Amino acid sequence: MNTQQVILLTGASSGIGKESALQLIKEGHIVYGAARRIEKMQALLEAGGHVIQLDVTDYAQAEKAITQIVEEQGRIDVLVNNAGYAIYGAVEDTNMEDVQRQFDVNFFGVVKLTQLVLPHMRAQQSGKIINVSSMGGKMYTPLGSFYHATKHALEGWSDCLRLELKDKGIDVVVVEPGAIATEFGDVMTQPMIDRSGAGAYKELTQVLAKATLESYKKPNMASPPSVIAKVISKAVKADRPRTRYAAGKFAKPMIWIRTYLGDRIFDRVVMSQVR
Repeated sequence: MNTQQVILLTGASSGIGKESALQLIKEGHIVYGAARRIEKMQALLEAGGHVIQLDVTDYAQAEKAITQIVEEQGRIDVLVNNAGYAIYGAVEDTNMEDVQRQFDVNFFGVVKLTQLVLPHMRAQQSGKIINVSSMGGKMYTPLGSFYHATKHALEGWSDCLRLELKDKGIDVVVVEPGAIATEFGDVMTQPMIDRSGAGAYKELTQVLAKATLESYKKPNMASPPSVIAKVISKAVKADRPRTRYAAGKFAKPMIWIRTYLGDRIFDRVVMSQVR
């Protein structure tokens, strides 16, 4: 296997995406970092990477990005589908436009980019699709129904894709981060309050908002993005990567509790954190 690989990584302007792009550039790969906020990717350029302005919900932009990479490099070896965000709020309070946007970014954007790279990877008879899910793809939290739905969808879709590509030389990998010190807590909290902070779900919303903000402020309550960057790097390097990597604060224990102890016990564990 060629040790220098051509990589497209979405959501590269901050957090896990930015840290992963810098890690992969440092390791000598040809990395195209993609995000809507191209002005926030100057560090990638300075490190020797490439940047592409890309809204993953804009299919024309997605096609243009893949065409550019293949024309410039002659191949594309790895797609890291990292772009994503979370909307929180009660099901009853969340309008369908917000629901659609959540799925467009977290799931349908992943589908489209993957569809675009697969013909090139099949022609090469090699490639990796690395989908950044979440421990939230295996578990659930109150008021997070649509975010969790997108991640559960991503997990099931990735499993099916892995079987389809089994004889094509293309690996499919799911990364399941736990609590990571990014913009996640700040970005989800105020919109959640705006949706559900004054109605029938007011009490739960206020308690969850307080618990979320406090947890992200406490030391050692979240892992740095570098933890996930190292996992993505490991998957890129591996000749035979694992199908799943769970990493970061709480990821493995929460997935274990959800998998083996059942719904009622998991319900109690989760709700004990928002009292």
